[in-house]
Amino acid sequence: MAVHIRLARGGTKKTPIYRVVVTDQRSPRGGRFLENIGTFDPSNKDNLIKVDEARFNYWRGVGAQPSDTVGRLVVRALKASAAAAPKK
Repeated sequence: MAVHIRLARGGTKKTPIYRVVVTDQRSPRGGRFLENIGTFDPSNKDNLIKVDEARFNYWRGVGAQPSDTVGRLVVRALKASAAAAPKK
């Protein structure tokens, strides 16, 4: 079974909120998923994506492939969290 990490759309008309889910590659966009590991709110410019990094790294370790969009968003979130961390 090919497992992917991708976005599943939720929210209301014209105000989408996405869930970052781990799912079988053949499942539809809003269909069944194995695990919900985060959220993405495109209308919120301060904190774009919230992802459980431990679960994200676990699924990557067992072979799950993130979609292009999820990969870019997670990299951006990690850079933002590293910049916000206090320097020693």
